[in-house]
Amino acid sequence: MKRIAVITSGGDAPGMNAAIRAVTLKALNAGCQVFGVKKGYQGLITGEIVELNSYAVSEILHRGGTILFSTRCPEFKEEQGMKKAKEQLEQLGVEGLVVIGGDGSFRGALDLSKMGFAVVGIPATIDNDIGGTELSLGFDTAVNTALDAINKIRDTAISHERVYVIEVMGRNAGFIALYAGLAGAAAAILIPEVETDLEEVVFRVKNATAKGRGHSIVVVAEGLFGNPMSGRTTAESSAFKVGNYVMKKTGKDTRITILGHLQRGGSPSATARILGTRFGAKAVEELLNGASEKMLGWNKNEITVTPLQEGIAKRNVLDLSLLSLADLLAVT
Repeated sequence: MKRIAVITSGGDAPGMNAAIRAVTLKALNAGCQVFGVKKGYQGLITGEIVELNSYAVSEILHRGGTILFSTRCPEFKEEQGMKKAKEQLEQLGVEGLVVIGGDGSFRGALDLSKMGFAVVGIPATIDNDIGGTELSLGFDTAVNTALDAINKIRDTAISHERVYVIEVMGRNAGFIALYAGLAGAAAAILIPEVETDLEEVVFRVKNATAKGRGHSIVVVAEGLFGNPMSGRTTAESSAFKVGNYVMKKTGKDTRITILGHLQRGGSPSATARILGTRFGAKAVEELLNGASEKMLGWNKNEITVTPLQEGIAKRNVLDLSLLSLADLLAVT
């Protein structure tokens, strides 16, 4: 294999650039040419493909987002779109492709593999909901970003003895909410994986007040009521519904903060940089060893290689014992 391409698709995630850098440098070291596909599958269809060298990736490890950009591409789901993408790869003589993204990106990768291209997928989404891996690129950074916001909001909550309902991202998964809420000592954590009991939230707020703590932090996953926040108004958000209920039942001054897309940005954490680097290098190793239709994962503290279908057919399962621990500590 002499020519390898790398593409980022779907939502951006801190750590993508670390993976791009590692793919490029590892492949160059092996004597391969490396190409970067810009703007996801849309760029693959239109031929927005550039050659990458060591200089192009020399100062990207610390940067969030993706230097290759990313877009959604409905056209790629059609047969004609896939044919155009195949033609672009064939014209460049690309033999292997590293796809960095979520389950939707992996579906595109699977389609390309069935058209004769060797493909290895790297899981990257702040939602951390991809099957086949305990940890996806972007998740650790997003949790730390949310935690930093919780810490800062707590100062105001204490000063004014308010209730703050903080909504975090995660689509229909509660990973960010659970981890940030547990690390941030939230009074309540509400996630889609567990049936919502707003009366229990009211009890905890009242209990905190009765024990002399005038403030409470409630962390809510954006998909709590099946309506992820992206593209919706504040009044439709999960946090708004929870906040209104708590204020009505407790009489406490209750404020709502929706963290939104700031959780997707920012310099990647050390964990994200190291994981992205290891994923990128391993992806190239797998391609050079003849692998295809595979995805990488992080399981039991080591990189694993499984069928790409794992990331499409399954979802990462949340450890609900962490929620039980958070609940125990919140009411003690």
